[in-house]
Amino acid sequence: MSAADQNANPQEGSPVPERSGVSHLEGIGEGVEFRCGYVALIGNPNVGKSTLLNTFLNRKISIVTPKPQTTRRKVVGLLSTDNYQVVFLDTPGIIKPKYLLQQAMMGAADSAAADADLVLFMMDATRMKGDLTVDLGGLLKRFQALHSPAYLIINKVDIIRKPDLLPMIAAASRMHPFKEIFPVSALKHEGTEQLLASIVKVLPVHPPFYPLDIVSEQSERFFIGEIIREKIFLYCQEEVPYSTEAAVTGFQEQEGGKTVITADIYVTRDSQRGILIGKQGAMLKQIGSAARRDIEAFLDRPVYLDLRVRTLEGWRDKKQSLENLGYKA
Repeated sequence: MSAADQNANPQEGSPVPERSGVSHLEGIGEGVEFRCGYVALIGNPNVGKSTLLNTFLNRKISIVTPKPQTTRRKVVGLLSTDNYQVVFLDTPGIIKPKYLLQQAMMGAADSAAADADLVLFMMDATRMKGDLTVDLGGLLKRFQALHSPAYLIINKVDIIRKPDLLPMIAAASRMHPFKEIFPVSALKHEGTEQLLASIVKVLPVHPPFYPLDIVSEQSERFFIGEIIREKIFLYCQEEVPYSTEAAVTGFQEQEGGKTVITADIYVTRDSQRGILIGKQGAMLKQIGSAARRDIEAFLDRPVYLDLRVRTLEGWRDKKQSLENLGYKA
């Protein structure tokens, strides 16, 4: 195992700070009834869970692409005020696992739902015109043992006919006694304020679990690796993105303010390595340039990004490789 493999755990490092310009470190006022709890976002691939999280936080921390199964780990997003702290848990889309990596992804979704004070089951409104027993029924069956209250979030209502919405709500209500059903457009921020207000009301009265001035317990290194993976999903086709993983191996702030970041991109076969690098390195340069711009915006400082592509044969189905890369296999 190489030194890069040994240092590939993306959980290492400092948590991501709040950058809204508002500090809540002065504490909670006397007599304020503070609410705090875990809220899990659960749903099939591409229903908009990550988009909703980013909308709530007013900041992009969860990567978003048109391809399914972009999210692989449980992503923690913290929304804090002087009155409440919502610990959002973004999760991988529910699928039938075909290899060990996907089993780990489903484990992340299961653990998030089990830990939650409130579960948001998300559906894509454009997929709800037919028989709901396949998509919604499958979710409810998988999580039928949960004792936490559940909301149904019908997303993407901005792209369906309004007369179609009421029959969807009625059909879903017959399938499960949801505490609330919210039609929203996470992308256009429609209905999200009302949803957030309702979420806060059902959270338990409890002190905050995390400092009020951070937006995630996960490290900057974790999110940098996610940004790199996002660009791979956006620029590479077919199976290549699903065979790759990005791990930050070096993070050094230099004089003058520039941060030097090195990262390894792992693929399962040498043929994928050639595709990812591209002719005369063109593909890797494109991925690196796009990732660097987003990383600079994320860190709010200039960055030099050095990407290296390595073959880690069959890593998606090897327990040790997955654990080295930060997955709970």
